[in-house]
Amino acid sequence: MKIDKIDDALDDVGDAFISANTNTPMRKDAFDKSDAEKIEIIHEDVKNILITLGLDLTDDSLKGTPNRVAKMFVKEIFGGLNPKLKPKASTFENKYKYGEMLVEKNITLYSTCEHHLLPIVGKAHVGYISNGTVIGLSKMNRIVDFYAKRPQVQERLTMQIVKELQEALGTEDVACVIDAKHLCVNSRGIRDVESSTVTSEYGGKFKDAETRRDFLDYVNLETNFN
Repeated sequence: MKIDKIDDALDDVGDAFISANTNTPMRKDAFDKSDAEKIEIIHEDVKNILITLGLDLTDDSLKGTPNRVAKMFVKEIFGGLNPKLKPKASTFENKYKYGEMLVEKNITLYSTCEHHLLPIVGKAHVGYISNGTVIGLSKMNRIVDFYAKRPQVQERLTMQIVKELQEALGTEDVACVIDAKHLCVNSRGIRDVESSTVTSEYGGKFKDAETRRDFLDYVNLETNFN
């Protein structure tokens, strides 16, 4: 059937596509509806999907699923689409005059593949070199979490984290590496459970090979506090 061929072609494009835009593609009317309105609409859509699949929504285990999924989409796993939830990147004067790079590594990352709406699970490693300003450590984790909580491609996510920190810190000297498993690869399609995807974005001094190597050495340091 022609529809099957079109679907296969779209799947192939989706798996291979890398957006040239660091901004998440959003409609102009993305925030015209309230969260409550979105939850109500998604509730009905999920309900219809489950009914179409032949599930009995009168069963005690299933009857609350449409509402749970709708609330999860709006309030949790896609909460990073809402600019009101963007963390305030509080910065401070670098009074200690610390001039070396600072690296926050092994930041746990949960995101969602925008091609199949399946989980992306991994670690982000972020570093910067202060030009007079520093940022709270927890803010780096929160920035990663905010941009992860939306339908994503890993390349864009990596760039968004770097761009946000560059703007907050007023410096180009920011780097990010992400190593993550994509369940769209691990649990469907090729079903390769061992593979992971690594992406990187280097700005300013991190484009220098020696500085980049130092950053990766920090990332690769064994961390064991047990």
